[in-house]
Amino acid sequence: MGEWEIVPATRGDAGELLTLQRACWLQEAVANESVSGIPALHESYDDVVSGIAEWTTFVVRVGGRLVGAVRGRMEGAAWDIGRVMVAPDLQGRGLGRVLLEHIQAVAPAEATSYVLFTGARSTVNLRMYKKAGFRLRTDLPAPPLAVVLTKPRPRPR
Repeated sequence: MGEWEIVPATRGDAGELLTLQRACWLQEAVANESVSGIPALHESYDDVVSGIAEWTTFVVRVGGRLVGAVRGRMEGAAWDIGRVMVAPDLQGRGLGRVLLEHIQAVAPAEATSYVLFTGARSTVNLRMYKKAGFRLRTDLPAPPLAVVLTKPRPRPR
């Protein structure tokens, strides 16, 4: 795979985003032995449409197919990163890392840190986030079966 073109999501992406979300989070449900504890598996099409409006959301297409996505929004002084998704058949090729780097790069200037959560047993995700400089924060509340990771935002030079 060559360069990934990351573009802002539109309302027209919602159906494919919902499909990608279900494919990605079904894997998380298996890894974490729970379907009920994963909000992404319970969202409707309308929830995804609302998410596009409420979050800064980006998608990646390859050959017209939506294969990756990520979103972020401000929560206090932190840039909350969510829904880092890569189509299951393309995982392990670096697209997740590229999406994670992109969403950090577009954070508003006032963001002083990044925050995200993932499944407590999602070893591949945890490895990627830790390699990207995120650290596990057991002192912060996490959703059921999940862990919170944070990373300070580098100060501009």
